[in-house]
Amino acid sequence: MFAAWRQPRVMLWAAVGVVALGFLITLEIAARHYGLPGPMTNQAREVIFAPKSGPLLYASMALMMVVLTWRQRFIAAGVAVGIDVVFFLVRWAVDAKMMFGNGALWVLLACAVIAVTRRTGRERVLLLKGVGLGLLLVAGRKTGDTWLLITSKTRPAVLDQYVATADHALGNPSWLAGRIVKATGPVGTHVLDYVYIQLAVAAVVVALYQLRNVADERRFPGHHLVRTFLVIGLLGPAIYMIFPVVGPIFAYGADGGHWAVADLWPNTPAPISAPHQMSFDEITPRNCMPSLHTAWATTIFIHSRKGPRILRCAGTFWLIATLGATLGFGYHYGADIIAGVVFAFTIEAALRSLDRGWDRQGIQLVAYGTTVFAALLVSYRYLPMEMGQHPWVFGPLLILAMTSVVYGYVRTTKLWEPKAAPARQPEPQFELV
Repeated sequence: MFAAWRQPRVMLWAAVGVVALGFLITLEIAARHYGLPGPMTNQAREVIFAPKSGPLLYASMALMMVVLTWRQRFIAAGVAVGIDVVFFLVRWAVDAKMMFGNGALWVLLACAVIAVTRRTGRERVLLLKGVGLGLLLVAGRKTGDTWLLITSKTRPAVLDQYVATADHALGNPSWLAGRIVKATGPVGTHVLDYVYIQLAVAAVVVALYQLRNVADERRFPGHHLVRTFLVIGLLGPAIYMIFPVVGPIFAYGADGGHWAVADLWPNTPAPISAPHQMSFDEITPRNCMPSLHTAWATTIFIHSRKGPRILRCAGTFWLIATLGATLGFGYHYGADIIAGVVFAFTIEAALRSLDRGWDRQGIQLVAYGTTVFAALLVSYRYLPMEMGQHPWVFGPLLILAMTSVVYGYVRTTKLWEPKAAPARQPEPQFELV
């Protein structure tokens, strides 16, 4: 009976692996078509050459180590650091680009080999799951980079004028945040820049707390942050292809060069005028709608709610700082933020429903979130003038639409929480006198 249950599960995971491999190969071919290396090539290069992000590789190794004992963790960390020291000395000697992280990748690959050659049964499966979790985080980053390349090459026209016009309903928050960040000077800029770049590392910190008991229980929890993170990264770029937007610092700022409408950001809000598609370069990614950084930061906030106070405070800080960075650096419009929050809560609701089993409340919540998200995109595209000219009507409507999805998620998930059974009262004792 156990074998009968196990076989379909093995076939399912094999099918998922084949689809994932096919997806990576497709992206590799697409990148090669434009004369650039794809995600598989870029990842293979980091075995020897300087990685793009050392902290991400070490964060991925930390995720893998949740399946190891403490002794094995210390050995793995020591080996990774030792390998990086050797690479550092060689690169310093030949005056090559300096970056750490190769050691962490070597340890990940070595653990995969050990799982296949030295482990059996549940130990092998658990170690392979840990390695897969770490490599998925790295592959997700490489896949995202290739997706951004594809958006810039295949979408020559962008819809920034539509979003900028609709953004008047929200009071042009990117322009306001840009001036605030500029006023904070280099200190504020550096802090927000670090938060923005190291978002994946923050996610790993929360995930490590959620997966802290994997080595003892010998199994992963049904739902955790990494699942949501990866699904957002997989589905988000598909929206980029439907709704290509480059962001205010490019479309309305100096960074856009001669492609920009004018050099307006962040001092002068974009005028309200009939929007139209505008051509843009083949370098800048069309990665604004929705704001995936906002979506990821929102999921970090959601998953940190059940942690200790320091983790809850860190999740709140990371969300606020990410919003400040996305708007203050001119990477996103306010409309992107609204869509990113709705996108995150809808994905999170779908994955939680998938884990616990679909019921009426879960289906309704996911359907409602999907409907609101689609309505936002349609409104930005076909009602921007009305939104910009009547901000006191459409601004509250946008906030209300986002808040309704958040409220629906909170209300529904509270119903899903297991309810504590009331303590049984002792039976009264009677004595015969």
